[in-house]
Amino acid sequence: MTSDFLAQHRDRLDAAVAASASREFYSAFDESPSPRVYGEEAAGHGKAAYEAWLGTDFPLDTPGADGTVATERSPFGIDLGVRYPRVTDVDALLAGAQARMRAWRDAGPEGRTGVCLEILDRLHGRVFELANAVQHTSGQAFVMAFQAGGAHALDRALEAIAYAWVEQTRTPATAVWEKPGKVPLKMEKTFTVVPRGVALVIGCNTFPTWNSWPGLFASLVTGNPVVVKPHPGAVLPLAITVQVCQEVLAEAGFDRHLVTLAAEEPADRLAATLAVRPEVRLVDFTGSNAFGDWLEENARQAVVFTEKAGVNTVVVDSTDNFKAMCQNLAFSFALYTGQMCTAPQNVYLPAEGVQTDDGVKTPAEVAAGIGGAFEKLLGDDARAVELLGGVVNAGVVDRLEAAGKQGEVLVESRAVSHPAYADATVRTPAIIGLTADDSEVYESECFGPVAYLISTAGTDQSIDLFRDTVKRHGAMTAAVYSTSDAVVDDMREAALDAGVALSENLLGGVFVNQSAAYSDFHGTGANPAANAAFTDGAYVASRFRVVQSRRHID
Repeated sequence: MTSDFLAQHRDRLDAAVAASASREFYSAFDESPSPRVYGEEAAGHGKAAYEAWLGTDFPLDTPGADGTVATERSPFGIDLGVRYPRVTDVDALLAGAQARMRAWRDAGPEGRTGVCLEILDRLHGRVFELANAVQHTSGQAFVMAFQAGGAHALDRALEAIAYAWVEQTRTPATAVWEKPGKVPLKMEKTFTVVPRGVALVIGCNTFPTWNSWPGLFASLVTGNPVVVKPHPGAVLPLAITVQVCQEVLAEAGFDRHLVTLAAEEPADRLAATLAVRPEVRLVDFTGSNAFGDWLEENARQAVVFTEKAGVNTVVVDSTDNFKAMCQNLAFSFALYTGQMCTAPQNVYLPAEGVQTDDGVKTPAEVAAGIGGAFEKLLGDDARAVELLGGVVNAGVVDRLEAAGKQGEVLVESRAVSHPAYADATVRTPAIIGLTADDSEVYESECFGPVAYLISTAGTDQSIDLFRDTVKRHGAMTAAVYSTSDAVVDDMREAALDAGVALSENLLGGVFVNQSAAYSDFHGTGANPAANAAFTDGAYVASRFRVVQSRRHID
């Protein structure tokens, strides 16, 4: 069965491996939810499948569970009411995860890769169901939920599998070693990929699949059982994921509890309990600096992969297309209400203004230009909600309101009425004017729809502030606008010093907060915002070890 799975999906695996090596465009899963792509009935069936879960007991058999828990309320104002097995006995949970780990190890890279590729294929078959689940747990608009939570998340998972395939098959399974001499020596050696132990994936509220699937599949395909601990506000997308994993594992003859869901009440603090257990040898986490730092400090028995908060930065020096620059920045600020780890926050620009094709623009005029772009993007509520989505929690609104008191409000945020969900909380971005002296404000992440326009003494100071701030506080993205080759070169050097990915003069349909699987690395692991990248060899190679045996042969 496992060999059949690998043969069935081998072309997809080989294409992903090739694309990861060439860094050229590739996507295995179509990002358009159009009926022309997926058929006339796919969207309706997927929505119905999602709605059928509401108010029901989700059918998962979880070792160590007692009773159920229901914790999800949609940012669009709907209580999901889905009840999941609540884990109360961690010993039983971890014992169940490890029960038949040896058989999964012995399946080898070929068997495990085939199973994981089949899981992805079946998740793709439920992509509309997953998109609805992501939409109503994260607050993303449907198209974004379909793309980021469905197609793009599948591509990132496939990318992790492709890297793991390369790393696991780099060493041959067997080799004959011969040493010449007066008494020749001849040995046969066997090399086996051995998993590290139980892997813990700690999900986040905003991107429950996109941020969880790379670590889940990187660990599973390298032989490790996986415990998935979802954010209490975004359980359903990962429950569906675990359900599919268990179905395929069981069909292939493996223990379904190699992947389990660990749902909880928020007060249970299950992630902290699991993370320090000796059985847990791998931890993947996306979320706050506070808990990410805690994991790195306390989960000493495990290899910990964290993606935390950072201060994403744009340096504006000059542009030959002011209108397009403002449009690009406005879209980047507005997409999913700025609730993305890659969304820009700090915009450094000279107080005396920036040179453009429309003359010199002061910081206030740059803000006005972005504000005008907001009007075109977000002026109509029905259109605006399809870009903004919903505010994921009350903390975002609190930060937005507080930001208005920390500087000059150059562009005000406004409340948007959602035409389909009356109880949804939707806000447009605010732009706050600061100076270089306001470091106590702009050196911290303000997660949500807040952008700071920071006036500096000039581009040299802007670049210095960018380099220093990212080195100390981290960033997932950076961008520069300049018509000067020398300034762009200086920004490239500063980005290398700070260890952050750089986008240069984005004016068209690519935005700083987007990354393409197989081509763009998400995070670098080279600054405090993240200690790993989606996806490279280091992301997967630490999840297994190669253990050898050797013997004399004639």
